[in-house]
Amino acid sequence: MSTMVWTYVAYLAVCVGLTIWVAQTLKRNGRIFLVDSFLGNEPLADSVNHLLVVGFYLINIGFVSLALKYGDPAHNPQEAIEYLSTKLGMVLLALGGMHFLNLIVFSKMRKRAIRQLPPVEVEPANDRYSDGYLGRLEKSGRLGV
Repeated sequence: MSTMVWTYVAYLAVCVGLTIWVAQTLKRNGRIFLVDSFLGNEPLADSVNHLLVVGFYLINIGFVSLALKYGDPAHNPQEAIEYLSTKLGMVLLALGGMHFLNLIVFSKMRKRAIRQLPPVEVEPANDRYSDGYLGRLEKSGRLGV
């Protein structure tokens, strides 16, 4: 097989692997952010999380596929590595851009949802340390204050 065929195979394998890894990482670590954004509605957050992962796969694998044919062909191993590096850099920038776009959108959603919540009344603590650990030490006389 030619140098370009091996470069294409490496490009596709690395890009699809990266896309899967990033999507699963975002799904696992983004769930709590989505639950908070949807004010504790876990079924809705899980549903949106799954839809985001599917969309992430479609967009990124589509981008990887379209970007495959662009660029000057490599004729030797050095050019193949440079070609592969350029392509992977484009994919990583696209993945990062999508990640930050999602963060911006959901951050705005979360802020809007929090603004719609009624204010929570908080009573001030009665004593110096409240009823926490320091308060119990103070009441017992072991705090030395």
